[in-house]
Amino acid sequence: MQRRAYVPGVAALLAALVTGCTGSSGDGSPSDSSNPGSAGTASQAAQPGRYATLPEPCNAVGPGTLDELLPGIREMTDEARRTKAYAGEATLTYDTDRKVGCSWKVESAEATNRLVIDFERVVSYDNAVSDDNQAEELFAAKRTAADLPEPPATESGSAGPDDDAGEDGDSPSTGPDASSSPSDRSSASPAPSGSSGAGSAAASKASGSGSPSEGGSSAASPSVPPTGLQPRLLDEFGDEAFIDDELSSSGSTVKQRSVTVAFRTSNVIVTIEYAEQPATVGTVPDSGELQDRARKLASLLADSLSG
Repeated sequence: MQRRAYVPGVAALLAALVTGCTGSSGDGSPSDSSNPGSAGTASQAAQPGRYATLPEPCNAVGPGTLDELLPGIREMTDEARRTKAYAGEATLTYDTDRKVGCSWKVESAEATNRLVIDFERVVSYDNAVSDDNQAEELFAAKRTAADLPEPPATESGSAGPDDDAGEDGDSPSTGPDASSSPSDRSSASPAPSGSSGAGSAAASKASGSGSPSEGGSSAASPSVPPTGLQPRLLDEFGDEAFIDDELSSSGSTVKQRSVTVAFRTSNVIVTIEYAEQPATVGTVPDSGELQDRARKLASLLADSLSG
């Protein structure tokens, strides 16, 4: 009799366990045989970036654009050399799905020009961080490393609130514009007006020239990009972009100007480095011309990625 009473009890317990495992999830829907938490985790995973591949870098710049960027290429009479110059040289990389690049260097009677382009596809390995967000963080670090100067106070009209504050003589709280302006760091002293704040940073990046003033020493002014051409943020292509401009010296007399344009489109970061070193001693490459060429190339590359 004792054995008969025990067996039904065990059967009831097993039935209850089976019912608990295969029953409903509590919301009226049958439970999945897989891990119940997997669906929730998958729904919370960050979205992948737009780009899963990268372009072939040495084919990314057309012959016509290379003619403009590398004027000496058209002067080459040797067909084999000219063909090799147009082809460029691929950057050594071990993962062409993540990072590729190409470089060109052409010498002419007037100058030596060098062009380097780099494509980096950013992939996040954190399910909580999207590829785009990861790329945004990397681009922010790249922008910080470029050490772009603060924009001149007069460009944003912040000189007005400063004048008002001087007339009232009251407090620095006279204008919310003043508290929100990035030029506040330099407004504490009267000296940084207009060109000193941003100009000194641009000057140190360019060649250490003392003053970026427009009408100052003619020998110093080419060393610093004119107003409007200083290193700065750009908004004409990509999700975000910036341009840098540096003048370095190779020896004591020969100057080389290097212009860098970097932009981000979704999870791809593109960097263009364009440099010119004149053959004539004392000649300084023109900022406006080099920047125009580099920005035009950046716009073409951004369009090709978006297409």
